Amino acid sequence: MSLTVNLFYTGQNGSASKFVEEMISSGTVAAIRAEDGNECYEYFQSLEDPETILLIDQWRDQEAIDAHHASPMMATLAQLRDKYDLHMRVRRYVDDDTMPKSDIGFIRQ
Repeated sequence: MSLTVNLFYTGQNGSASKFVEEMISSGTVAAIRAEDGNECYEYFQSLEDPETILLIDQWRDQEAIDAHHASPMMATLAQLRDKYDLHMRVRRYVDDDTMPKSDIGFIRQ
């Protein structure tokens, strides 16, 4: 059972995009992706609000998220969020690894 956290980073004057650029160029994104239990760590930009970036952050279980939150990378993340004056909204989901039969007909693979 995976846990997915959607983090919406919002800033001004392109600050959310600059945050992502620095996360990638500093190697922080690669380090997070390499952490035990990380299943997905991907950024997306909103087409409706270019000042908002979505992070899809997926982990194997709560223990993996807890270990990530206790890692030194969290201090780096906090410093960069402050540097770019970002505000956040969070949505959290639990994946039960099932797809209702009624949904299968709507999924094109």
